[in-house]
Amino acid sequence: MKYTEEHEWLDSDGAVVTVGITEHAATQLGDVVFIELPEVGREVKKGEEIVVIESVKAASDIQSPLDGEIVEVNEALADNPGLVNEDAEAAWFFRMTSPTAEDEMGAMMDEDAYKEFVED
Repeated sequence: MKYTEEHEWLDSDGAVVTVGITEHAATQLGDVVFIELPEVGREVKKGEEIVVIESVKAASDIQSPLDGEIVEVNEALADNPGLVNEDAEAAWFFRMTSPTAEDEMGAMMDEDAYKEFVED
């Protein structure tokens, strides 16, 4: 699993990358009450805002961590956004394919580096 400075986690099975937010991000947001997911088949660019999250504390966007195509979304989150607060690493947001995933994920933080990042 890899992590971004935007508090997203990415898990790759080689062909498909699963993306969610970290427990740290979920805790900072507070109780999540609404999530708007991207459409399957959407072509996205790295840094493009593709998910909207609203919580009791704030509204936030999730940016695509890679260039690619959305191939699946977690519809359960639209019905029950609080799943993010229950287990952020199990409550994935979307799955995507990306021709640059392997190279870009190699440069992202591993778990130990992410822990140091959030402690600073």
